[in-house]
Amino acid sequence: MSKHDENASVEGFKPRRGFMKSVALAGALVAGTSMLAATPAQAAQTWKIQSVWDAGTVGYRLFEEWCNEMEEKTNGELIFKPFPAKSVAADNNALFDAVRNGVLQGMNPFTLYWSGKIPASVFLSSYPAGPDQPHQWDTMFYSMGMLEKTREIYKKFGLFYVGPIQHDANIIHSKKPVNSLDDLNGMKIRVPGGMVAEVFQQFGVSTVSLPGSDIFPALEKGTIDAADYVGPAVNWELGFSQVTDYILFGPPGVMSIYQPVDLMDLTVNMRAWNNLDPKLQKIVEEQVRNYSQRHYLTIQQRNIEAMEKFKEAGDTVSRLSQDDLMRFRKAAIPIWYKWANKDEDARAIFDLQLKYMMNETVGYISEEDIEGME
Repeated sequence: MSKHDENASVEGFKPRRGFMKSVALAGALVAGTSMLAATPAQAAQTWKIQSVWDAGTVGYRLFEEWCNEMEEKTNGELIFKPFPAKSVAADNNALFDAVRNGVLQGMNPFTLYWSGKIPASVFLSSYPAGPDQPHQWDTMFYSMGMLEKTREIYKKFGLFYVGPIQHDANIIHSKKPVNSLDDLNGMKIRVPGGMVAEVFQQFGVSTVSLPGSDIFPALEKGTIDAADYVGPAVNWELGFSQVTDYILFGPPGVMSIYQPVDLMDLTVNMRAWNNLDPKLQKIVEEQVRNYSQRHYLTIQQRNIEAMEKFKEAGDTVSRLSQDDLMRFRKAAIPIWYKWANKDEDARAIFDLQLKYMMNETVGYISEEDIEGME
């Protein structure tokens, strides 16, 4: 072979060697890309989240649907596994502890449930004769700094408060008619504990605290005369029409004077939250806000349908008067202050709300109403 031929052979081989290197490099890049693409699925986090809704109710069906969408919303990086009431944690106290301890990564409770553990929580959902419109609560949380303050409070318990979830007003179903606050005197009524119970007691009510699942049998047996629970949609599904004949609302435009905006929330274990990539944290926060609107609007639609069913079943609706509302607020104000003075966190939340209620855009409270209160 001549030198020329030898050089030609060597030179002809170089491109081939370069080609093989390129193929190998391309293969590595493809493999690397595949590994990167697979990383989210391999590193997917699964959060177990228990709701306080009973299985089969419209509330739980909505929660379950929303949880099942989270995997797609996060491109497979975060999975929400929903559980109905009592399925992992047997009661509310156990639920709180299960999330703190990481047995569950999250919970979907009624925020008011923690009044015994977190006094400020009585001001994180509507309370007797306080702000009574859903938009007022969204304003306080998202425009007036209440969300940030709430997160500071929950952090002390190893929890992260993601955000409020709008639900509904609470209403009272009774065995006998109630046409005014005076008619409540002497009745035994299931109501939430804390501030709500204390205000009702001012009007001669004997209050009882029962979990939602125990209300129907208590009404059926006659061990209570009436019961507060959530709104018409869920209460119809729980069969309250079978054991009561009357429904009590507030004045026109106000379903309830004692708990008109019964907020739920999504609260998660702080360690689980901190383990999330910031982009996933943002998605979860956004989805909670979206779910809040979706949950609220769906419940309102079902309420309208449920009220038709209650009427067809023979239930009678009565309404308290505007005068009753003012009497109720007058009785409630000293109790607001009592709860606000339980600790500095409760005072901070209440102070924000009091200024809002006294602002002319709301006008619920005047200087005269709180004269002498500290």
